[in-house]
Amino acid sequence: MRLLVVGSMAFDSIRSPFGEVERVVGGSATYFSLAASYLVPVRLVSVVGTDFPAEVIRTLASRSIDLTGLKVSEGKTFHWKGFYEYDLNTAHTVTTELNVFRDFAPVLPEVYRDTPYVFLGNIAPALQLDILRQVRRPKLVALDTMNYWIESSPGPLREVIGKVDILMVNEGEVRMLTGEYNLVKAARRVIGWGPSRVVIKRGEYGVLHLSDGTMFAAPAYPLETIFDPTGAGDSFAGGFMGYLASCGDRELTDMDFRLATMYGSAIASYTVEAFSTEKLQNLTPEDISDRLGSFLALTEFRV
Repeated sequence: MRLLVVGSMAFDSIRSPFGEVERVVGGSATYFSLAASYLVPVRLVSVVGTDFPAEVIRTLASRSIDLTGLKVSEGKTFHWKGFYEYDLNTAHTVTTELNVFRDFAPVLPEVYRDTPYVFLGNIAPALQLDILRQVRRPKLVALDTMNYWIESSPGPLREVIGKVDILMVNEGEVRMLTGEYNLVKAARRVIGWGPSRVVIKRGEYGVLHLSDGTMFAAPAYPLETIFDPTGAGDSFAGGFMGYLASCGDRELTDMDFRLATMYGSAIASYTVEAFSTEKLQNLTPEDISDRLGSFLALTEFRV
């Protein structure tokens, strides 16, 4: 079973209390694709400039990631520069240079249009709506967004949220989106708009996953080494959607969604242990299995 992602590929310049890097590979679609590719073949739709490294494209292509939908345009690749203080849950933006991403207007290759699992990365809601018009009868669609779109495109964002199955946001974004401070109330309000599930990413505090009738909370894995939280949320989404897509055509159960949450958390926990995609590129299935086992040991108890 295949998984489609539409989102950004980028260069990131990042400073954290633990180091600093310039123009390393990033972008929501990059992190998502690498994470999901451990579990299922991925179809990627994005745009980069002619300055994007050919060796990175070759690495992605070697990882069960179909790049038919990747466009290389004349110009420079999207570049984000920011920093973290000791509160690693908050990224501070210094500059955002959209470059070729400014004119990103994705047209899906014909073979992509029947992909059953779809993830709409953090792009303009109008583009997310356009992608939904291009896909045919997807089994499951998840969507990510951010405060910029919540503030600048509330109407189109509300419309596209009403057409997807899962909304993935962080806790600040769901509060801004709904006007509700309590996360449970905020998620219930979003579910009332159309999605059947809301997944709230809470950084070092883990993940809160709510549906109409159930609630599941997963902790973040306690790590001794953290360099860079950039891409952790996208890696979580990749692991989450990758696991669900690996379930194939069968009807998904509540336990599938719980396991997807844990797969996403396990893979994301590795991402933060290095800058850029360095750690994410070099995992093994055994690494993921070991981290899942550690999560089980961390949360298991009996009464």
